[in-house]
Amino acid sequence: MENEYPTEDPSLGGFVREFVSLESATGRRNPVGFAPCQGLYHRPENGPVKVAFIATHYNVDFSEHYLGPYLAKLGYGFLGWNTRFRGNEPWFILEHALVDIAAGVNWLRDEAGVETIVILGNSGGGSLMGAYQSQATCPNITALQGMSLPDGFDKLPAADFYVSLNAHLGRPEVLTDWMDPSVTDEFDPLAIDQSLNMYNPENGPPYSEAFIAKYRAAQVARNNRITAWVLEELKRVAASGVSERVFTMQRVWADLRLMDASIDPSQRPIGVCYAGNAKRANFDARGIGNCSSLRSWLSMWSLQYSQCRGADHLARIDVPSLVIQSLGDCGVFPSDAKAIFDVLGSADKEINLVSGDHYLLEPPAARGIIADVIHKWLSARVLCE
Repeated sequence: MENEYPTEDPSLGGFVREFVSLESATGRRNPVGFAPCQGLYHRPENGPVKVAFIATHYNVDFSEHYLGPYLAKLGYGFLGWNTRFRGNEPWFILEHALVDIAAGVNWLRDEAGVETIVILGNSGGGSLMGAYQSQATCPNITALQGMSLPDGFDKLPAADFYVSLNAHLGRPEVLTDWMDPSVTDEFDPLAIDQSLNMYNPENGPPYSEAFIAKYRAAQVARNNRITAWVLEELKRVAASGVSERVFTMQRVWADLRLMDASIDPSQRPIGVCYAGNAKRANFDARGIGNCSSLRSWLSMWSLQYSQCRGADHLARIDVPSLVIQSLGDCGVFPSDAKAIFDVLGSADKEINLVSGDHYLLEPPAARGIIADVIHKWLSARVLCE
C-alpha cells in the first residue's frame, strides 16, 4: 500500500542517516538490549557538519522527522531524537525527559563534532525543547512530589539557537484549550452538560462572547478538578502502600476555534481537528492525555503544577529565535504563535506566518519552503560549513 504521508521528497538525495542509541544520566539500557534514547542523525553525504538541529517530542517518534532530509540537503545535521517516553506518555516525567535530551545534545557535540546546535521545537515538542533550553540557561525546574532532581540536572548543555515550528505554547495550555468542559462525569464519556456543549447547535457557532468566556472558564475548572482528584488519589493509594496508578480521560477535541472561524481567524478548515471530523473525534477514545499516571498528570498536564507550561521557560531563552506558524493549522493558531514570539526572551527574534497545514503536507512544496526559510534565517547568523 502506498504511503499516504511521504516522509520526504523522493528527489532528495545527497544525505545519509545514522542510527543513534544512547543511555542517559538517569536512563539505563533495558535488559532486552535497547537503550532508552534513540534517534536518526541526518547529515550530508560529504561528511561531518558544524551546525546541527535536534528535535524531540513528549511522546511522538521524531526520529524520521520530515525536515531531516531537507535540512541535511542544505548542509546541516539533524538529529530526530526520542526520549524514554516515546510512545509512553502515561509515565512522562519532565526532568528525566530533559536528561535524555541532554544525551542527544552531548552526542552531537562529542561524537558528531558539531559546534553549533539549533533546537527545533515542533508541535508539542515546542514547549518541551523550550523547557530544556530554559533549564540549561537558568536552572529553575523543581522536583515532583515524592521525587528528587537527578544529579547534574543544573548543568544541562545549552543550545545556540531556538526555532519554534507550529508549536503549542505549553502542554497544560493546549490540553485545556482543547478539553471539553461539558463533561459532568470523568468516568462516563457520554455525560454532558448541554449548556456547555460546543456541539449543541443552541450554543453556536458562531459563539457569543458570553458563551466563550463561560466555556473557557469551565475548561480551566475541569483541568483543576482533575488535579484536585489526582492529589487526593495520591494520598489514598499511598495510605495502602501503593505509589502510583493510571487513569483515563476523554473528550479533548473541543476547542471553540475548531467550529468558529471568527475566533482567532486563519486559513484553517472548519470542523476539522488532527483526528479528522472534530465532533466525531471528540467522542472517540483517541486524543492527547487519554491515559496518565498520577505524577505524569502533575508533570505534564496540570495547569497548577506542570512545569511544561511555555511562558516562563520561553522568557528565559536568550539565544536568537525564529517562530514559524502555518496559517492553515487546525490545532495551533496565529495567537499561539504570537504569544510564543512575544514572551521569548531573545533580543534577536523573528516571526513568520506562512501558508500550509500543521504537518506541511500542503501546499505540496511546503516542507522545502520552510527548510529554506530556516536556512536563510540561520545562515545570516552562522555559517553552516
